Amino acid sequence: MANLTVTQTNNATSGQTDFLPLHGTDYVEFYVGNAKQAAHFYMSAFGFQALAYAGPETGMKDRVSYVVRQHKLTFMLTTPLRTENEIADHIYKHGDGVKTLALSVDDATQAWEETTKRGASNHMKPLRTNDAEGEVVVSGIKTYGDTIHLFIERKNYTGVFMPGFKAWNNPHYKPEDTGLLYVDHCVGNVGWNQMNVWVKFYEDVMGFNNILTFDDEDISTEYSALMSKVMSSGNGYVKFPINEPAEGKKKSQVEEYLEFYNGEGVQHVALATNDIVKTVSALMSRGVEFLKVPTSYYDDLTDRVGHIDEDLEPLKELGILVDRDNEGYLLQLFSKPVEDRPTLFFEIIQRKGAKSFGKGNFKALFEAIEREQEARGNL
Repeated sequence: MANLTVTQTNNATSGQTDFLPLHGTDYVEFYVGNAKQAAHFYMSAFGFQALAYAGPETGMKDRVSYVVRQHKLTFMLTTPLRTENEIADHIYKHGDGVKTLALSVDDATQAWEETTKRGASNHMKPLRTNDAEGEVVVSGIKTYGDTIHLFIERKNYTGVFMPGFKAWNNPHYKPEDTGLLYVDHCVGNVGWNQMNVWVKFYEDVMGFNNILTFDDEDISTEYSALMSKVMSSGNGYVKFPINEPAEGKKKSQVEEYLEFYNGEGVQHVALATNDIVKTVSALMSRGVEFLKVPTSYYDDLTDRVGHIDEDLEPLKELGILVDRDNEGYLLQLFSKPVEDRPTLFFEIIQRKGAKSFGKGNFKALFEAIEREQEARGNL
């Protein structure tokens, strides 16, 4: 592997007003084959709690959606009720996966106007919905693949989730949470030579900044490589790394994803915690499977990253990775794919000051991914 180089740019655009102020990720919506079972999986395995439901009983005739929440982290699981609709088509093409990255805004109408006038393709013109608890305004634009961004304005709403949903309570099943707090970042996989296209989209259409760049020498192993650029909203609350494949001796993880997902889409969602040892221990005890690096990774860990507050043995036992930047360090671990197709997975991350994405772990991580690819016959 060649010497690592990273280009970092200023997160704030000097002298320029943020025309799309985002408050963070409002929710992530997954299109799945069986929302009831998927919701139970995220509750039992990841520690989410039941929050809201929409379906025929609430006037939604073509689909059902279950909403689960843990701290500031909200997932919506949606399933079609009939075959001839776009949700069923999406699942047939992609399998279970992320459809919507919904972003919290003060003004969904303005967010739609600002992005569409800058070139975004419309997904949903601003739509106001009301019930006894107030009003929610939703608008949306298209992004890479079949993924969309919804802008959610809920400042005038006090209900459980949004109009059209009812509270979903299961008094007999309230699993303990696992310490997951919020979405740290979401990573998208795009096709050959498409990374810069979507970087420009996020710069021009949404006012994001490219804060980190990794080339195919930064992210490579003996067999495969990829390139990535990290896009950040003006205030830094929303971060979207964009990956594309790079030439290598064998098939890269991004190529495998694109093949089995049948196109571009969300590769993984990074979930923040304040105690990664406790969180990962809880997730493992509930059956969540994680990638493992060789124990030799830990032989010179403190030489590579310096002093850390955590005991080394629990990190080694759980396979947690550590990396440092100029601001501090981070701890991270990546799950195996949570679908039968080798597509979507999750990252668990704890930041101890670090604002980067674990560059020092790339080689060990991607070699671990390649071992999984080889076992599947896809390397």
